[in-house]
Amino acid sequence: MTTEMIVNVSPRETRAALLENGVLQELFVERASRMGLTGNLYKGRVSRVLPGMQAAFIDIGLERTAFLHVSDIVQPADAEGSGEETRTENIRELVNEGGDILVQVLKDPLGTKGARLTTFITIPSRYLVYMPFGHGVGISARIETEEERLRLRELMQSFVTSDAAGGYIVRTAAEGAAAEALRADMLFLRKLWEVLSAKAAGTRAGMLVHEDLPLPLRLMRDLVGEGVDRVLVDHERTCERMQEFATTFMPAHGARVERYTGNRPLFDLHGVEEEVQRSLERKVPLKSGGYLIIDQTEALTTIDVNTGAYVGHRNLEETIYRTNLEAAVAIARQLRLRNLGGIIIIDFIDMEEEEHRKQVLQALEKALAKDHAKTHVSAVSPLGLVEMTRKRTRESLAHQLCTQCPACEGRGFVKTPETVCYEIFREVLRQAGQFDFQQLMVLAHSDVIERLLDEESAALGELEVLVGKPIRLQTEALYLHDQYDVVLM
Repeated sequence: MTTEMIVNVSPRETRAALLENGVLQELFVERASRMGLTGNLYKGRVSRVLPGMQAAFIDIGLERTAFLHVSDIVQPADAEGSGEETRTENIRELVNEGGDILVQVLKDPLGTKGARLTTFITIPSRYLVYMPFGHGVGISARIETEEERLRLRELMQSFVTSDAAGGYIVRTAAEGAAAEALRADMLFLRKLWEVLSAKAAGTRAGMLVHEDLPLPLRLMRDLVGEGVDRVLVDHERTCERMQEFATTFMPAHGARVERYTGNRPLFDLHGVEEEVQRSLERKVPLKSGGYLIIDQTEALTTIDVNTGAYVGHRNLEETIYRTNLEAAVAIARQLRLRNLGGIIIIDFIDMEEEEHRKQVLQALEKALAKDHAKTHVSAVSPLGLVEMTRKRTRESLAHQLCTQCPACEGRGFVKTPETVCYEIFREVLRQAGQFDFQQLMVLAHSDVIERLLDEESAALGELEVLVGKPIRLQTEALYLHDQYDVVLM
């Protein structure tokens, strides 16, 4: 399998696409107006403590205060590794209103919610993640070979002295890394934390202490080592920065970063623009003729699987089984591409055979194994639904690129012309009963006016007789489908 990353840079926006065998799998977007905050360190000030929620709101200089739960606050038991029995669940014993606190953004602001914070600070590098208030050495679960896990653990334990503060997580990229590279990363992270600690001490509350890398360099650090064969960049300065970063921190991968100089836009060349447009639609067609319907709400995301035009070749159960298998793979891709997180409910087509249900679930879990976000899939519920969760740290693609429809205000539908006509009739009667006038003028969308002149013309005539005054109609091109005015003249 060939994996490529293509990076498109424009004056106020940077986009990066991860392609597997030429098919778009993930899209990352960073705009100057809405830079991602996850991983940033802030000197915060406690603006409000809520004992009933065991949480606090922290002012970190953003438009909305951020949220800090008691479970995300470092306590002596955490730093010393002395066990859960010394932890407290009383938020008032840990923070005080007006006090300053060093925090890290765990999740970007999502919708109407402020950022989620933690004081369990983590600082990543190429091979390691340093936890200043943690302890011990952990190994990424994605490193599956037991011999390699043991080698990495022994190496790290030989570097970390018993009196050294903090703990480490060995990242997936460290698989096969030399001892010297791991030690260099460890020393770099320790020095960086010393610098950040000193900077934080002299920083005013509500100010940024440390900002994570920009998107291109962040992707180099986190993704390029994980099987990415080539990185194409269409911006000269960005390409140079990525090459410099690779030369310094990951020299084995420096040659993979290439400058794209073609005349045709890079995303157009790889068909990414079309895929992005399709990823904003509710309906996702499957190759067999079936399709998915994806609806994202505030509480959860629902995915409905349908056979559509697929009729199969054997029997109904086989047709349903094949459609569900194809849908399982497509769903895993759509979750990554659309960056859908939180609770996800999948309504596969009902299958009679238990073995078929089991294989569809296995296909879904296998396809999700490539996902960088943490996922958890539950068994099929009594109602035949598959419930799963996917870790959400940033807004979905639709929320990043789109805004609420002004016509329907996010409902997804508008009133029919017939409904609006009847509302107009009621409004005319209401006005006629309260005020004196010579005539009435109805201003409405062209579809509504056409219906009043056609299907509802008889009813309109009866209304004129009832109120005893003429009613004039006028089309307003700028009115929405269900917008109208009744004007007295």
